[in-house]
Amino acid sequence: MTTFYDVPSSLLVPAVADVLAGIDAISAPQWAGHIKTGVHRERPPTQENWWEIRAAAVLRKIAAKGPIGVNHLAQEYGGSSNRGSAPNTAKAGSRHVIRSVLQQLEQAGLIEKELQRVIEVEDEDEVKHKVSIFKGRKITGAGQKLLDATAHGLREVADGEYPGLAKY
Repeated sequence: MTTFYDVPSSLLVPAVADVLAGIDAISAPQWAGHIKTGVHRERPPTQENWWEIRAAAVLRKIAAKGPIGVNHLAQEYGGSSNRGSAPNTAKAGSRHVIRSVLQQLEQAGLIEKELQRVIEVEDEDEVKHKVSIFKGRKITGAGQKLLDATAHGLREVADGEYPGLAKY
């Protein structure tokens, strides 16, 4: 069976974005047309379906590297910031975009939070509360099935474009 590891991301991400566009829980908020995807960018995205493409890319990254948190995902989608004559520095991508995409993917049932442990915390009034600490998000069975089914449909196209993949 073909998995999402067997198909290059340049083919997989747009195909998964097309599938995600049909899911009601995944849709660009109103503010998505007016924002940049990070402080290292000068302009907002120009693609019509950039939200679905980002959601597909985040889903793929969570499947490959999960459990992973918002901060690490924002660093994955960051870039170098132009500081004029000073040397460029690394900047993280927009955490608000990442959080919103993660919430939509969770609502669709494609990812879930992985619990690390539950601790008890006392406040000023000496009342104990239980607090959950999470490792990050991980992919669910439905998300894995979506990625693998899309990759299986793209396997022949991938073998045609990248002849060396037939060995794997």
